[in-house]
Amino acid sequence: MDEMLLLTRITLVCLICCSLVSSGLACGPGRGYGRRRHPKKLTPLAYKQFIPNVAEKTLGASGRYEGKITRNSERFKELTPNYNPDIIFKDEENTGADRLMTQRCKDKLNSLAISVMNQWPGVKLRVTEGWDEDGHHSEESLHYEGRSVDITTSDRDRSKYGMLARLAVEAGFDWVYYESKAHIHCSVKAENSVAAKSGGCFPGSASVILHDGRNKLIKDLNPGDKVLAADEQGNLVFSDFMMFIDKDPESRRVFYVIETEEPHKQIALTAAHLLFVADSNATAGFHSIKAAFASKVKPGQRVFINEGVGSQVKPVAVKRIYLEEYEGSFAPVTAQGTIVVDQVLASCYAVIEEHRWAHWAFAPVRLSYGVASLLFSKDNLLTNSTVQDDGVHWYSNALYQLGTWVLDKGSFHPLGMSINSS
Repeated sequence: MDEMLLLTRITLVCLICCSLVSSGLACGPGRGYGRRRHPKKLTPLAYKQFIPNVAEKTLGASGRYEGKITRNSERFKELTPNYNPDIIFKDEENTGADRLMTQRCKDKLNSLAISVMNQWPGVKLRVTEGWDEDGHHSEESLHYEGRSVDITTSDRDRSKYGMLARLAVEAGFDWVYYESKAHIHCSVKAENSVAAKSGGCFPGSASVILHDGRNKLIKDLNPGDKVLAADEQGNLVFSDFMMFIDKDPESRRVFYVIETEEPHKQIALTAAHLLFVADSNATAGFHSIKAAFASKVKPGQRVFINEGVGSQVKPVAVKRIYLEEYEGSFAPVTAQGTIVVDQVLASCYAVIEEHRWAHWAFAPVRLSYGVASLLFSKDNLLTNSTVQDDGVHWYSNALYQLGTWVLDKGSFHPLGMSINSS
């Protein structure tokens, strides 16, 4: 049996057992860490507001129009009927068309139906427009692909529509628009669209710096490689690369490209990946640093770049941010939990916006890697231990499942959760 895999799994089981025991001890009365969290406060959308604040058919929202679906087209099999009894379908055409939608749209709509009943007992979600086969919408409308719906509440109380739109955002729709006083418009990414693929990764063409000064592509990293990272004080150090928590060398994904002022640097990473930033009005010290999702980084904020081993990372202002597609996606993990990619300092973690929590959660991996490093040579480590098949590493999946049990949905990046990735 793979020795390191066994060690890691044993350590993970021990960690989960300790977590369950400590959680049980904290469930009694008193001010413990097991106390109930207050529910998230939701703010209704304003009339004509849309989230995210970009055009619907852009990569940052629901993505491009991919062509009209008719009952006779090959793509008609992409649509699935929604017979959820907790949703009222207007179906004014009396053809059942409004019930037809993509699986992603169906999943988000069913999630929203539950939220509506929880928010307003006795009230249901109502769909007024779904898939359109009759040409009633504007050219290239996502209604023609079953990727959008127009919704109201069953009581048609317009004072609820702002909150209904907010609930749709929370349910995971990729674009929500308070379009009309009479309804809310929601849409999703295409099932096979690159816009729907996220997770927390760097492109395969990104590079890191090895201890001998050479650059190496992330996709070519091997366990035991010492790569440039930074410690908690911002000092540049070399740290062992341990494994990929996600590896997909072939598919294309959308990356946020974050470009800096002089000295000019740029880093590409997926929306749910964490990047270290400081606010524009913060002092230059590394103590003002925080980890933020790539999708939340703003121009004017500071990121931290490499200016030579033995020194600290240097803050530099973000000049612009744009979206770009790249082939291949890789999420490397170092023992330090940080990594310098294309001269910019980033976290090794994603999906949850708490770098320290994520680093703590990977303690069993660091422990098992350390033990394996003492027991085996680097060649043996490479052959038998941390190399894994393409896809999300089993340990990341286990952590994600555990996280969904103990944390609320708002703790996770929506694009990270949508594909159950790292």
